[in-house]
Amino acid sequence: MFALVALLMCPFSAFSAQKAGHVVYIGLDGWGAYSMPAADMPTVKKFMDEGCYTLKKRTVNPSSSAPNWASMFMGAGPELHGYTQWGSKTPELPSRVILKNNIFPTIFQIYRDADPEAEIGVLYEWEGIKYLVDTASVSYHAQAPDYTKNPEALCGMAVEYIKSKKPALLAVCFDNPDHVGHADGHGSDAYYAVLKTLDGYIARIVEAVRAAGIIDDTVFIITSDHGGKDFGHGGITMDEMETPFIISGKGIRKGGEFEESMMQYDVASTMAELLGVKQPQVWIGRPMIQVFE
Repeated sequence: MFALVALLMCPFSAFSAQKAGHVVYIGLDGWGAYSMPAADMPTVKKFMDEGCYTLKKRTVNPSSSAPNWASMFMGAGPELHGYTQWGSKTPELPSRVILKNNIFPTIFQIYRDADPEAEIGVLYEWEGIKYLVDTASVSYHAQAPDYTKNPEALCGMAVEYIKSKKPALLAVCFDNPDHVGHADGHGSDAYYAVLKTLDGYIARIVEAVRAAGIIDDTVFIITSDHGGKDFGHGGITMDEMETPFIISGKGIRKGGEFEESMMQYDVASTMAELLGVKQPQVWIGRPMIQVFE
């Protein structure tokens, strides 16, 4: 009887339908799906074998950074969140809804509202990320210092943060392969070399999750904002518009490639489903429920 009364008195908990205690999102800027057949990425390909993936996730237009990072975190496209240009720091279109913190609702915001005590982190190389994640809703955010000269810095930061804080939700956003794509060309030898290096960083992040003792309660998402063609992006070729989405870990089916269509804003909805939180009405994303056991 006491247990029933206590249950009735408790407020709604985000954990009532939470599928995993920890979600680690890893984003690789400028990583086109076209690269995967030739990419030397054993860690990523192991996740593909052990979980679910699509190589046909569509970017939003334009196929550039801020609109697509925003869409992945905000569950809607530029028409609603308002970030329309490569380096948008504030929306060029008025955001359709602002619930708090003077920003369109993000996955970080709605998870913070559901669990005020959750450890939520965002680590990044490109400074533009901090304008798109609602830093007021996260426990910790930081840019890797001088990352062009110290490319291992962000990985090291993520490893230390995971081991010390065991975050419930963590986004780690690498600026490559975009940087190399602009300098040496998308699909160049240098581009594939940096994919191999990034795969090694992902392996280190996975080992940090294991060392923290949370590997069995973690879901990993590995994805990208856009691809590229020649020395740039922003257009509507499929090399620019299609990006990988890979998900593996607790409660994820060993389903391999799925055929259902997926857009950038579906990433936020899928994270909300994982974390057991209700998405705002203004979001138009759909959780990829087919990936769950």
